[in-house]
Amino acid sequence: MKTKVRYLRQEMGISQQDLAKKVNVARQTISALEHGRYNPSLILAYQITKILKQEKIEDVFLLDEEEEINDI
Repeated sequence: MKTKVRYLRQEMGISQQDLAKKVNVARQTISALEHGRYNPSLILAYQITKILKQEKIEDVFLLDEEEEINDI
């Protein structure tokens, strides 16, 4: 899964550690999200979306086209 977490987080001036504290996860989890090595739960994705001041989860988390096609 691709994300805009890093971009949006940096735009807001929030560190990985600060974001991790706000959503109650380890900093390593945020790093893994940003590098596409971890797919968040729906709840975590929602929390991150709200902290990053986005309206929809899809504004932050993007399915790879290949994943989307395979799910159909």
